[in-house]
Parts: sequence; C-alpha cells; structure tokens
Amino acid sequence: MPELPEVETVRDGLARHVLGRTVATVEVHRDYSVRRHVGGPLDLAGRLAGRRFEAAVRRGKFLWVVLDAPGAEEPDAALLAHLGMSGQLLVRSAAELEQGAAHPHLRVRVHLSDGGAVDFVDQRTFGHLSVTDLVPTPDGAPGGLGSDLPLLPEPAVHIARDLLDPALDRDDLVRRLRARRTGLKRALLDQTLVSGIGNIYADEGLWRARLHYARPTETLRRPEVERALDGAAEVMRAALAQGGTSFDALYVNVNGQSGYFDRSLAVYGQVGKPCPRCGTLVRRDEFMNRSSFTCPVCQPRPRNARF
Repeated sequence: MPELPEVETVRDGLARHVLGRTVATVEVHRDYSVRRHVGGPLDLAGRLAGRRFEAAVRRGKFLWVVLDAPGAEEPDAALLAHLGMSGQLLVRSAAELEQGAAHPHLRVRVHLSDGGAVDFVDQRTFGHLSVTDLVPTPDGAPGGLGSDLPLLPEPAVHIARDLLDPALDRDDLVRRLRARRTGLKRALLDQTLVSGIGNIYADEGLWRARLHYARPTETLRRPEVERALDGAAEVMRAALAQGGTSFDALYVNVNGQSGYFDRSLAVYGQVGKPCPRCGTLVRRDEFMNRSSFTCPVCQPRPRNARF
C-alpha cells in the first residue's frame, strides 16, 4: 500500500503538473471507484466540470486537490483521492491520449480543458475519488502540506497531523503518546494520534531509534519518544528523496515512475538477513495480521511487552 512518501510524491507531481488547469468533463468507468461520493457518478462529474485545480494538499496519507469557487472568497470543495492498495493518479498529455488506448484498469478520467487528462487507475479497486466539502481545521492551522488554507476535507477531520507537517505540535504529540497504554508501534500506526506512518516506516524508524515495537508507551521516557518520532521522520524523508518505497509494480507516480527506496531498507522484509548495524539476523513477528521486523540485539524485546 502506498505510504506517506508515495502519497507525497504524487501530491508533488500534481502540484507541478495540474494546478491552474480546468476540468472540462469527467468519465467514470467504474461506479465503485466513486462510491464515497454521496451524489454518485453524475453528481461528481457535475461538481468537477468547469472547476480549476487550485492546490494539491496532503495530510498523512490523505490527498486532495482544492477546487476554485467562482464568486466566493475562498474554496469550498476539493477532489479527495484515496489510493487504497493500488490506486494511481496519472497525468496524461493531449498527445498521449491521441496515441494509445486507455489503461486496462482505468476507473475515472478527468478531462482538462487544454486537452490533457488526469487518470485514476486502480487494479484492486480499493481506492476511490470523491468531491467533498472543505471545513475549518480544528486548530486553525493550514489543512496540510501544499496549502496555507486552514481547511481540509470533511472525511479527513479525524486524521492527525503527520511528522512532516510544519504545523505539527511535537510537544503535544509526545505527551499524548506517553499517556497511552499500548505498544509503541500500535501507537505510531494510530492515524488519530499521528498520521502517515505505515508498517514499513514504523519498523524502519524503530530500528533507527533502537526501540522494540512492543515497548509499552507508558514506560517510555521523553527522549525515547523523540527518538522514535525522529527515526520515522528520517526514514520517510530518505524515502522521499528516492521517490518512495514500492514493492509493487502497480505503484507509480504521476509520471509513471516507480519508487525504489526498498533497496535501502534495514529490517523491513529482511528476515534472516544480517542487521546492517550489528550483523544479527533480522527477526519477523506476527503483528496485527501483518508482520514486524526487528533486530533482536539492537531492539531487545521488553519483558512487559504490549501489542
């Protein structure tokens, strides 16, 4: 599944390639891919037609494009995209549209007035698009990276700020994480506490911080929480510098290029291979119907483990 660096790569691509462009028409090839839009496919197409893309914004793994509001002081709606397991937003030029057939998993095509298009491609169909109202942010700060507007889509109100968000209150996050009574990794994956950290970056960040995923949050000292947050932020920034982490050829950015940070992973998916730091073989444990990867020496398991 695309994680924060992948979504940020897409957001950055949209910011560079579609802002200022206007929607002409919309083709919905699969109704299920707009299932979260309350009015259905025709209403989604009607709400997008004639609107200009103003800003590409991300909070955690939530991605949206702000739509202009003719005659209003500020935008009131956005095109919200959830990429799911295999969703892609691909920017097509007019020449590309003329040259070849559509992608076999094309679900929605947003035609632009200049002849280009934005395609929503999704093989596994877990992703979706919707046009949603923008509402004020609870803290009055910008909704997410990519816009100064203190607005965000209504479905994202419950999503916490992420570690790369300039408006994140780090002191408050540390305090709330230490107040939890759960395992450290479970807390990091809680999108209402801090957003954007998925399974891959949690494992990699905890390895950098030398902390075990089952460490009880109530036993953590402040410097340890800071190490865990710094580790996750560092690994996400490193992934961003290389285009994101992709284990699946289905994931590409807006230009059709795959990420390749998986070549730099220390422990995630490296079971039985030596830890890059100490040489101990990496261990895999079952965790929340998924997996956790650790170095048994660098990340000793606590006696009072929580999951």
